[in-house]
Amino acid sequence: MAMKLVKKTAEYSIYQRGDERYAVKGADKKPVNGEEKVRILVAEGLVTVTAPAEKPAEEEAAAEGGEEAAGEESAE
Repeated sequence: MAMKLVKKTAEYSIYQRGDERYAVKGADKKPVNGEEKVRILVAEGLVTVTAPAEKPAEEEAAAEGGEEAAGEESAE
């Protein structure tokens, strides 16, 4: 599968892969990954980022305290 060039700047090149995802290569032709890649794709309007859903307080307490916290709550 060939990658299609989407945008090229002096700092990086953005390609669209055959599976519809994006690859970013820096000016040095090395792949850009992680937060820097996400920042570039968001700035170009190619992807959107959503914040992870927060757990309800009860689930967090149970996850942090394990079964002991859950047992204490039901005893009350």
